[in-house]
Amino acid sequence: MTQDLTTRLIHHPYRPPEGFEAPQMAVHKASTVMFPSVASVRNRDWRHKTGYTYGLHGTPTTFVLEERIAELEGGTHVTLVPSGLAAIAAVDLALLKPGDEVLLPDNVYGPSRELARHELATFGITHRHYDPMDAAGLAAMLTDKTKLVWLEAPGSVTMEFPDLRGLAAACRARGVISALDNTWGAGIAFRAFDLGIDIVMQALTKFPSGGGDVLMGSVCTRDEELGHRIKLGHMRLGYGIGGNDAELLLRSLPSIALRYEASDRAGRELAAWLGTRPEVSRVLHPAFESCPGHVHWKATCTAAAGLFSVMIDPRYTSAQVDAFVDALKLFRIGYSWAGPVSLAVPYDLAGMRGTSPYPGTLVRFSMGLEAVADLKADIVQAMDRALR
Repeated sequence: MTQDLTTRLIHHPYRPPEGFEAPQMAVHKASTVMFPSVASVRNRDWRHKTGYTYGLHGTPTTFVLEERIAELEGGTHVTLVPSGLAAIAAVDLALLKPGDEVLLPDNVYGPSRELARHELATFGITHRHYDPMDAAGLAAMLTDKTKLVWLEAPGSVTMEFPDLRGLAAACRARGVISALDNTWGAGIAFRAFDLGIDIVMQALTKFPSGGGDVLMGSVCTRDEELGHRIKLGHMRLGYGIGGNDAELLLRSLPSIALRYEASDRAGRELAAWLGTRPEVSRVLHPAFESCPGHVHWKATCTAAAGLFSVMIDPRYTSAQVDAFVDALKLFRIGYSWAGPVSLAVPYDLAGMRGTSPYPGTLVRFSMGLEAVADLKADIVQAMDRALR
């Protein structure tokens, strides 16, 4: 029977030959995945990456990205989600049930705090905050209700670096799962699983992407049972990522170590210079002795992201600090970091934490790829305009 042209175009028999190989992975985009037989549908096993079922559960492109993120983190089981916050939510929702408790550091990433205050509370999951600089204090807080403890290194905005090994040991001693937001470390600064941590998540939006144009997150573990719980929760929640976004991550990953090193080098140079400026009262950078937890950073890390904060001297008002940030030309105002453009954002610590641990107004700097000399000149002109 002669078929219509439209049918022949849809069901054309040609298949390209096997054996094509190139530096970049092909982009496979799918919702529907087709099977050769009913038996293959029934014998599918997407959890072990031995087959495919549906676009949400993985394609060759996303499977390759998962394996490369596992290599980056030193883990074995990776789940990809649409953002870093989605990664946090995926862990919370896969591992917690009504009546359970999750503990968060008091310098936690703000949206994670809000997730616990609102959605988790609605589900009957309680939360408390602990001092991340006090491992013994965390151990004393753990109860039979505590099922998950989030760790963050360094702390959001104020950059304290905790004793990750001590915090993880406190959790392990009570059989409580520990999960680390490793976006800052990016799998480069230290090996989180070697410190005894159970789960590691990243906002792949940051260093793994490096372009400021992709939203994605990952959850990684070495524990197969935990990995399957998270993967099944991911399936039921319907999380998915686009093939083109996976392509961008795969293209960027080979240069992550080079970009991280450049960010670290530039960040330390700029932070040290800012520490000499009379307008700055304190530099908060984990690689500097003036930063709380520096001793833990030194014992744990081999590098540091080009992300740091400074306290502007309290003689300047918050309005003056806002004017300083507005006057910057190369530094742009914006959230996220690890892209090609340097960023600066002022923060009201008292509004974030109830009371500010430091006097003055905080400004967080994120290093892009501009020349450091040009960034220094940009800060000087902005300070001359606003902080006089």
